[in-house]
Amino acid sequence: MRMTLAETVARLRPAQTRTPSPESRSADGSRPRSGRGLAAALRGGVRRASTVTLVLYALALGVGIGLATADYATRGGYPFGGVRVAAWTAWPKVGSPGADPYARAVNARRGEIPLTIGEGMLLTADRDDSGRALDAACTYAVAGVTPPARAWTLTVAGHGASDPARPPMRTGFTATEILRETDGRFVIALSPEVQPGNWLPMPPARGAVRLALRLYDTPVAASAGNLDRSAVPAITRTGCAA
Repeated sequence: MRMTLAETVARLRPAQTRTPSPESRSADGSRPRSGRGLAAALRGGVRRASTVTLVLYALALGVGIGLATADYATRGGYPFGGVRVAAWTAWPKVGSPGADPYARAVNARRGEIPLTIGEGMLLTADRDDSGRALDAACTYAVAGVTPPARAWTLTVAGHGASDPARPPMRTGFTATEILRETDGRFVIALSPEVQPGNWLPMPPARGAVRLALRLYDTPVAASAGNLDRSAVPAITRTGCAA
């Protein structure tokens, strides 16, 4: 079957591609996205924004919890490294080069220079021999002896800031000014009211208090774990305000 010349030319001519009309292109020459593609892009953007927000929230929460726990751990006494002896807790390593970071933070927060093992040892007490917290509204008898030492000091402090309206009063005793019994034992009255003998006033009118016994040039600094309860003063509650 023979083809005419027109049919042959029509077969040899390349097929013309359909070009989009000018109305189908956007202003920058690109084709606009379909509705389905735009919705997918929006979902991806929301997902990425949610992930970033979650990461920022987790970081802020972690920083907040870390700061709160660090403040709580360093607000009171030393959290680690204590050796319990009756109502007292000995801290033989708070001034050593191997002191834990929390002990160093407590020292920095208080502005104190701790005793090293070669200088002495610190003992603290915030409870009496019955395990009850020391209360500024109560009266206590701190009686007995101290571990062997060249010198010692016993001080009392209240938790929190002191009352500026309160007149300055005695905050402690030293080994050289304490009144003793004939056998060398002593009794210190820790009370908000004036007491005869060795009277140590309560620093605040109410609230928790803490005792600090510092032993200087003592041989027990390197063996605090061997201290017996009879070697430290007993803390006995004798009364409380109504």
